[in-house]
Amino acid sequence: MEEMSKKDRMKIPRQKMPEQDSFERSSNFDEVNLGFTEELARMEALRCIQCPKPSCTTGCPVGVKIRDFIELVSKGDYLAAAAKIKEDNALPAVCGRVCPQEEQCESVCILGKKGESVGIGRLERFVADYERNTSGIRTPEVKAKTGKKVAIVGSGPAGLSCAGDLIQMGHDVTVFEALHEIGGVLVYGIPQFRLPKEIVKAEVEALTKLGVDFQTNSIIGFTDTVDELFSNGYDAVFIAVGAGLPYFLNIPGENLNGVYSSNEFLTRVNLMKAYKFPEYDTPVFNCKDKNVAVFGGGNTAMDAVRTAKRLGAKKAYIIYRRSEVELPARKEEVHHAKQEGVEFLVLENPIEFIGENGWLKQVKLQKMELGEPDASGRRRPVAVEGSEHLMDIDMAVVAIGNGSNPIIQKTTPDIEYNKRGNIVADDITMKTSKKGVFAGGDIVTGGATVILAMGAGRKAAKAIDSYLSNKEIW
Repeated sequence: MEEMSKKDRMKIPRQKMPEQDSFERSSNFDEVNLGFTEELARMEALRCIQCPKPSCTTGCPVGVKIRDFIELVSKGDYLAAAAKIKEDNALPAVCGRVCPQEEQCESVCILGKKGESVGIGRLERFVADYERNTSGIRTPEVKAKTGKKVAIVGSGPAGLSCAGDLIQMGHDVTVFEALHEIGGVLVYGIPQFRLPKEIVKAEVEALTKLGVDFQTNSIIGFTDTVDELFSNGYDAVFIAVGAGLPYFLNIPGENLNGVYSSNEFLTRVNLMKAYKFPEYDTPVFNCKDKNVAVFGGGNTAMDAVRTAKRLGAKKAYIIYRRSEVELPARKEEVHHAKQEGVEFLVLENPIEFIGENGWLKQVKLQKMELGEPDASGRRRPVAVEGSEHLMDIDMAVVAIGNGSNPIIQKTTPDIEYNKRGNIVADDITMKTSKKGVFAGGDIVTGGATVILAMGAGRKAAKAIDSYLSNKEIW
């Protein structure tokens, strides 16, 4: 492809992501976004004007050398581009699909000041998929064994990222996962149509080839405590258990049949394949021709409502107490949900679930209006007196966030926690109040993004490597 001037590059429009037809995809669990072709990828890469001081890299929580990998894509050297990304990001196929690039790297792209930013996430996904489909995921070199052993608790993005770095540094790494599949929120929380499970499986297999030992059905705090891990010969522990304790609305009727937390609903469908029942053992509420309401406005709420739609819901609603402007979900997820027929009821707040013979039949809603901004910077919803009204629903999914799992807290009291139950860890090293114990991801920050968790995992790996070489100074 001929060299293009900066001026000509800036004239190239942002390339559209090919995707499944909205009518067809609303009834299947196949991936919505189909990925760039080589032609689309190279054209999108040519839009990058190769800034001398690329702000996109500073906008990336793991510091991917974005300008460099995009230049390689523009030249058609996709495998070299994959290698360049993986210098900083161990899970590019995952991040290219689920990271909120519009709030991170793409938000500071200079092209976005007057037009549309470069599709960095889409190019990352293309490169990772190209490598996996043509040559297989290539494994980097591993340093000589140090004889040191590290236990990682949790196999979500923070744990996997930390494991990948530590194994390359020559340490022996064991990852303990409470569930029967590796991947944490990547397998139980994010639906197949956004992140196919075979993508996660391929990334895990690559880590296994490097020598990472994965132990499933291991609940640290019950199976072994953190102290017992040290007694069993581990030199350091990284806690990356995420935020898996669901928050509820705490309104009357929440114990009725047909009311789910988003955790349970998505875990049943995503991890336990409830959408294929009885081929798989775990069932889920029969949504077919039913009215389903999801309460919340984040990405998890979008995942839940779009899943309900695919399970055959006649009506699938998002019910959110603020306006659509305040929706925290990614714009792409909201756009896709609307395309698939999801209805958005905003400025509505649930105050009671009403049932019959133990089963959910209605929800009582109260209209809201926006007042002054609260601590989050968003305008606070205020109830409108006398605006209560009933709405017929057959199933409800509560998707208003998650807290930290208290198991490790109960069995390891010498780790400091904050008032929310999150582990207190240093921002740079991720070390905790307990010597040799580090922590990162949602168990520290509360519910956040995949890439932020991965960034914490990489920080922890660097600090753990330093700690293992000289424990006395820590």
